[in-house]
Amino acid sequence: MTMSNRSEIRLALPSKGRMAEEVLEMLSRAGLQVYKPNPRQYRAFIPSIPELTILFQRSGDIVTSVRDGSVDFGISGWDIVSERRSENGNIILLLSDLKISRCTLNVIVPETMQEISTMADLANLQKELDQPLRVATKFPNLTKSFFLEKGIPDIDMISAEGTLEIAPIIGYADIIVDLISTGTTLRDNRLKMIEDGLVLSSQSCLIANRSALKNRPEVLAMARQLLEVIVAYLRGAENVSIFANVRGETTQEIAHKIFSQKVIGGLQGPTISPVITREGGDWHAVHLIVRKDQLTIAINELRQVGGSGVVVAPVHYIFEEEPQAFKELLSAMEA
Repeated sequence: MTMSNRSEIRLALPSKGRMAEEVLEMLSRAGLQVYKPNPRQYRAFIPSIPELTILFQRSGDIVTSVRDGSVDFGISGWDIVSERRSENGNIILLLSDLKISRCTLNVIVPETMQEISTMADLANLQKELDQPLRVATKFPNLTKSFFLEKGIPDIDMISAEGTLEIAPIIGYADIIVDLISTGTTLRDNRLKMIEDGLVLSSQSCLIANRSALKNRPEVLAMARQLLEVIVAYLRGAENVSIFANVRGETTQEIAHKIFSQKVIGGLQGPTISPVITREGGDWHAVHLIVRKDQLTIAINELRQVGGSGVVVAPVHYIFEEEPQAFKELLSAMEA
């Protein structure tokens, strides 16, 4: 069934591995829990969006399916998207960072190559050997471009689908280009990263088929719905809600004190309202939103303006008047 004669809207998710687990958890936290009646089936649905069909595929196949139009949306790693998206423009990036599945694609050599620490060292080694360097990788396109950029065009690409760490040990490759998340596997196999050998920083991202967005209004409407919820969740997850009591005669006086600080101004400004107390007194309740990584600063600033009884609560969603990501999508579709 091709894109032109099917009516269902499809979202492909990773079928196995750490990314699969993190994607399902992220969607669940965002209120988009995936329900899979039969664990052996590769189809599922999201009860809150019943018109969206969920398919489970390998991460690499997701990119291919979205590119070819058999799937409308997909969540995969930026590393695989960059490797397989092609230059025809069929894949459009909806969200570049879902804040999960972070890793890096790096040039890696055996620890026994003590004299090799930079890409320039590798270039010199290749000239000394007077033969191509053998590079084992699952990312031949990214690897070739990176080595060309570093002035090392003469390499033999060795495609591999299994464990790459063993390639230099058993001798079928000189070096490898592979994904790294913690570095534990490198240390266990006596491998090391090249200092300037970062090919790509990767994370999970949301992609879509350009033709489906342009030619099927229901797919574009689904894109907006997904962006609305996921972006609101990601924004909320980065922030906290703060409530505090602040003494002051007027809301304007308290607002002036708050705006004199760097962090506690809130998204657009604080919400300030009078507090009715039994004892009387000029107390006001202040509510504001700040980033989690600025919480300690915010608490200190509130104390400086006379705040007390500070309560901090999580923020589940922050919805915008119009999702900026959807505006960017519309602009990208016109390009």
